[in-house]
Amino acid sequence: MIYTIKGCVCERPNVPSHVSPSHRYLPPVLSPRSQLSLPSVSCTPHCMEPSEDKQLQRIDSLPSADLASSSSNASPILTTEDSRSTSSSGDISSTSGSSGEIPTTILTETTALIVPKDVDLPTEEELPVAVTVRQKCVGRNNKGLSWGVKSVIGRRKEMEDAVAVIPGFMSRSCEDVGGCTARGSRTSVEVSPVHFFGVYDGHGGSQVAEFCKERMHQVIAEQWVNETVDHGYEWQSMWKAALSSGFERLDNELSTDAVAPEMVGSTAVVVILSGCQIIASNCGDSRAVLCRGAQTIPLTIDQKPDRPDELMRIEGEGGKVINWNGARVFGVLAMSRAIGDRYLRPWIIPVPEVTFMARTEEDECLILASDGLWDVMSKEEVGELACRILRRWRRSSTTDDKLPAQAVADYLTEIAYSRNSSDNISIIVVDLKSRKKRKHLKQ
Repeated sequence: MIYTIKGCVCERPNVPSHVSPSHRYLPPVLSPRSQLSLPSVSCTPHCMEPSEDKQLQRIDSLPSADLASSSSNASPILTTEDSRSTSSSGDISSTSGSSGEIPTTILTETTALIVPKDVDLPTEEELPVAVTVRQKCVGRNNKGLSWGVKSVIGRRKEMEDAVAVIPGFMSRSCEDVGGCTARGSRTSVEVSPVHFFGVYDGHGGSQVAEFCKERMHQVIAEQWVNETVDHGYEWQSMWKAALSSGFERLDNELSTDAVAPEMVGSTAVVVILSGCQIIASNCGDSRAVLCRGAQTIPLTIDQKPDRPDELMRIEGEGGKVINWNGARVFGVLAMSRAIGDRYLRPWIIPVPEVTFMARTEEDECLILASDGLWDVMSKEEVGELACRILRRWRRSSTTDDKLPAQAVADYLTEIAYSRNSSDNISIIVVDLKSRKKRKHLKQ
């Protein structure tokens, strides 16, 4: 059952006592630190009634506009000199470890260990992710790719997003990531780098998102070592358990290390890229998509309070979903899973949904982004624009230093801003075919 608030500022039914008054009474669109004041309104309990629709309809993204004119008329977004805006790119060649400008968000360490918990794969029909047992290593040692990063404050007063790109954060054999080697051997233990990409959209503050940027890749690498011992060599179970326990461990560290107040949280969308597999995991409503040929395939599903399975879980724990400027847990948070937000346990959980997608020769690029992009652009529009730019660059003979993945990230950011995106905007674009351009230029 989803409740609808009819324009009043009244106390919500059965709101847990540990949810602070500022979160019980303020419209969720206002942060606890907002200077805006609410009018004094008195009303009776009948102002809150069950919504007629048992499942809220999702608002579609804005209709498509002419991309060229949309970008050229875009308002300026903050230059890269501004500390609240990040623009960077990188390139991993087939001959060297990495080249190009390494983003300031890139980290390279890994440390120690801890234990797991299992979680079921999502069964939503809208997520057409193929789970395969073995696949050829399309990535050829996973060194022929480049990426671009753009992260801007946009129209917000504070920057609460964080982005992490860690090329080669682990080195694993093909057996560990569900594929054979490029030579086709089923028994080879050839080792190749595995890359990490993460977007974290904070709320209530930037502390949790920044902590995820610093620690998430380290924790997942450590947990993977543990799962190798506990689960043997069933690769999907290992990765699924490592990601699930890694997210949970990171969430626990927030309280033990006093990283942030309990009302601060963050989404987390993480993609781990090997030569033969794309492993995606997410908590919240940041998204990852794969552009394959003419298709744009979602790798994640938004975890919203009105998603039928999430609504059932929340209500099963005694929680309520209230329609106040969209479906929100107790009228406060517009997502059903997140890192942090400990004051809303057990309804908000840090358990990710993990999916696997085998790479193919048709794969063009990966795009990870916060909802500052997805709120104003559909995945189809984003995919079409990204592929158009990348293909044009591959056909050209230019040797411009600016990587095409960075051009895509910059352009998408400008379009989202020009369409009045009200949030921080953070985008990672990974060009999965950049090695083909290098071969073309060498000839």
